[in-house]
Amino acid sequence: MSAGGGRVVVVTGGTRGIGLGLARELMARGCKVVVCGRSETSVRTALDTLGDGATGQVTGVAADVTSRASVQALWDHAVATFGHVDIWINNAGISAPRRPLPEVAEDTVESVVATNLFGATNGCVVAMAGLQAQPAGGWIWNMEGFGSTGQVQPGMATYGASKRAVTYLTESLVKETKGTNVKVGFLSPGIVATDLLMDDYAGQPEAFEKAQKIFNILGDRVETVTPWLADHLLAAKKSGTRVAWLTTPKAMGRFMKAGFRKRDIFSTASAPGAA
Repeated sequence: MSAGGGRVVVVTGGTRGIGLGLARELMARGCKVVVCGRSETSVRTALDTLGDGATGQVTGVAADVTSRASVQALWDHAVATFGHVDIWINNAGISAPRRPLPEVAEDTVESVVATNLFGATNGCVVAMAGLQAQPAGGWIWNMEGFGSTGQVQPGMATYGASKRAVTYLTESLVKETKGTNVKVGFLSPGIVATDLLMDDYAGQPEAFEKAQKIFNILGDRVETVTPWLADHLLAAKKSGTRVAWLTTPKAMGRFMKAGFRKRDIFSTASAPGAA
């Protein structure tokens, strides 16, 4: 039997970046996958990329994770298509420009908090109820990001605060689900070259150039990180498991080797502000 064992996995924000990479890797391990994105166009593009119709392993719908009714519709679609859900991954997220907080527009703050925190909360509420109603239960995984474990940097107040809150949410649910048929875990991909990371430096090419030096030491590509994440989340047994790609020992080792190994995780992407 394949590593996925035919498990059904929902990946919110599964139409691009880490979410799309996870969907691809989970399918490769025998899982049936359900993705959502913010538009029908993004979902269709993702399904075409993943091989919709060729394998019968993947489906998707447009969903707004800030709306609990929309998230419930995503769950209902998954169950209607595949009969049940085994794993729910709250991956959908957005970032804010890396600027001092007074320079970040109010609607941007609202959007980041609504997507990253309310979106994860809605996913947890819907998935917990649905999984608990199934005899076999299942897993909920929440995606961490910068700020989740207490990292602080200027210009990251909005995104970092939202991700720190998601970690608190996850820690709380590990306790709330103790003794039930639902397990809750943390997914920590580290620094990954995605449009989310690039968007942090939109219109700030000089700041990006400076940060790029660190990113090229500590960061990785989607296709490097997502196979490892998929293997480890599928193998997890204990609620409260943290699947973390970039550990402190790994980071220290990379800094030690930085002078001897040149890396460019952005080689296929355009820098912010570049033509």
